[in-house]
Amino acid sequence: MGPPRRLNLDDREIERAGALLTGFLRSYEQLLPGRSVVPPLDRRLLEELFGQPFPDDGIGVDQLFGLITEKIVPNSTTVAHPRFLAYVLPPPNGIAPFAEGIASALNQNCNFWQLSPAANVIERKVIGWLSGLFNYPETAGGILTSGGSMASLAAIATAIEDKYPGDFRRDGLQAGHARLVLYTSEEAHRCIEKNAVILGLGLDNVRKIPVDSSFRMRVDLLRAAIRLDREAGHQPFCVVAAGGTINTGAIDPTSELAQFCAQEDLWLHVDGALGALFVLSDRCKDELVPCGRADSIALDPHKMLFAPLEAGCLLVKDRQKLKRAFQFASSYLTIDEDPLLTNFLEYGPELSRSFKAFKIWCSLQTFGLKAFVSAIDQTLELSQYMAERIRQDHALDLLAPVRLNAICLRLKDRTDEENQAVLRRVVAEGTALLGPAQIRGRFGLRACIANYRTQREDIDLVLDQIRRLAAS
Repeated sequence: MGPPRRLNLDDREIERAGALLTGFLRSYEQLLPGRSVVPPLDRRLLEELFGQPFPDDGIGVDQLFGLITEKIVPNSTTVAHPRFLAYVLPPPNGIAPFAEGIASALNQNCNFWQLSPAANVIERKVIGWLSGLFNYPETAGGILTSGGSMASLAAIATAIEDKYPGDFRRDGLQAGHARLVLYTSEEAHRCIEKNAVILGLGLDNVRKIPVDSSFRMRVDLLRAAIRLDREAGHQPFCVVAAGGTINTGAIDPTSELAQFCAQEDLWLHVDGALGALFVLSDRCKDELVPCGRADSIALDPHKMLFAPLEAGCLLVKDRQKLKRAFQFASSYLTIDEDPLLTNFLEYGPELSRSFKAFKIWCSLQTFGLKAFVSAIDQTLELSQYMAERIRQDHALDLLAPVRLNAICLRLKDRTDEENQAVLRRVVAEGTALLGPAQIRGRFGLRACIANYRTQREDIDLVLDQIRRLAAS
């Protein structure tokens, strides 16, 4: 046995790893249409991967890439497939894998600026640009997160700090004040309730407000629920609106909600993880720019900016309120202030933070804004095309209006069980990956078009397959 090797690659290995990576990326793109959307589960191989011990001496670059191509890739869901339609999980854009590689090499810790000066400025630039999409004022700020769920968690924590009647930092929720109550739509993402539990609010203090015929929160029922809670001695503090619901893509009436929340001294947070970045399209600007009237917005660049996971973002209209929620002093962290730079550890719960902004910045630099607007417009156009095909088909039923890129359908005159069987067959035959949806108590098949590779031919193939399976 020789001595353990050093943890860097020599010149030959760097060149070889680069060639293998480039070859992998090229072949993966070329072979995408022929790959299974969801691979058959090779349980034996997965058990082997789980049970195999790590080698003492390592297998080297060539064997590693062989292992990846032979065992990892065939057992990975093909998210980039043009008929991956189950979730809002777009494929990464073409430059993103290279940006991620460089970010890993630089390994900047984006907590305080001395550890990551250029990364700090790039994150500030990305956050400033995103804030500008919603006409946020100069007082705005924010932080990049792992995703919309963490962004909303930080937003609700900030709302508690801002609206709590006592000293929340000192007393927490143990001081015996009135119960804090949060309000959201019955169509809200599950992370809102989960965050309420994590933050100690409890599910009994989350009110799920019914929606109208377009699946938007009813402000009249919100007003009534808040009045009842105040009469009961509770403390309403936060309303969470949807900038695109997960089931149907509905956009809550943000302007009306903002006016109401201002009158009632309530924090308004917009969960725009699914839909806020559709603001880049002229088709959606009028409905989504008013999100900038909210106190905070959660959005996901790893959705409609086609960045790879993870890249979420929280924007807050008054960055000082975000700072008050998360700033802590530590003797072992010497933090100098600088007007050009931001100490992001004071604006979120994490101390160790990767260079998430880099892949967003690289993508916008490489392709330009027009390319992203075009890709977003294409998903919207295809969503309307699919909806129109369903409307014109006497055997299919469109279950909800299509505002963004979520399309819910079912077979007419068929039971929930029969619709579930068709969904299972579509997935099992490898035609596409669609998801389930419950729409007003009825089971539906849900497609979410979020892939710049998807074309009309893909939509036609999916709908024709559903019709064929229904006929059989």
